[in-house]
Amino acid sequence: MSLDANLRIGSLEILVALLAFGIIAARLRPGSLAARTYPHAVQVQLQVRDSPGTASITRDLTLALGDGLPAAVVGRSSEAQVGLLDPEVSRRHAQFDFMRGVLYLTDLGSSNGTFLNGKRLKNEGIEVRPGDDIDVGNTRLTVVETAPQAWT
Repeated sequence: MSLDANLRIGSLEILVALLAFGIIAARLRPGSLAARTYPHAVQVQLQVRDSPGTASITRDLTLALGDGLPAAVVGRSSEAQVGLLDPEVSRRHAQFDFMRGVLYLTDLGSSNGTFLNGKRLKNEGIEVRPGDDIDVGNTRLTVVETAPQAWT
């Protein structure tokens, strides 16, 4: 095969690719990719179990989080939204944030660490979803449900 034949085949492939791209682009509505909407608030249901694996006390807790609202702190502090009595938990151990439709968990430099599904968190926020287990000290938090909420 000569160089001219190779160029013609390459040109034909490029032409077909441009044609396919044109068809796909014509079907997209202007702004349909950029016009993504996110919920601005979420209600998070947590199940809190002190001392997992032993005779533990279980309680349910609901958090309301939203874009522009303060984070929900997990810890022993009386000001924590998720207050725990576990001596292995720091006063400000971790926090939940809700930004652009995603629920995040961040360790706040705790002494004993925060674990998401058995893996220790670093200093950055990580996405949390229903069914995830969060271990802080001897306490386990399970994310039961996240439900989008309207602004009130």
